[in-house]
Amino acid sequence: MAADPIIEEIEREIKTHKILIYGKGTKAAPMCGFTRETMQFFDKYGYPYELIDALPNPAKREALTKMTNWPTLPKVFINGKFYGDTDILDPMEKKGEIEPLLKEAFK
Repeated sequence: MAADPIIEEIEREIKTHKILIYGKGTKAAPMCGFTRETMQFFDKYGYPYELIDALPNPAKREALTKMTNWPTLPKVFINGKFYGDTDILDPMEKKGEIEPLLKEAFK
């Protein structure tokens, strides 16, 4: 069976960007409050991140949902690992887990 080009594209994007947000809209024009909130979350830390607009690509959104078992956008990957969205990241931040994770990703 041939590999799914959408899955291959997603895997390539996850490998390319240490912090990757699949959201709605672009960095310049986020199209939902949750995407904006996730951008603001990472802006505090000062590490580069990429936002990929998954909204115009239903097949990609579906593939991401299957891969992550997470139905909603945004979907955050740090250093290749899926972390959900700010519902997961905020409690991790309160426990002091985000900074070491990002330092590890960018060392």
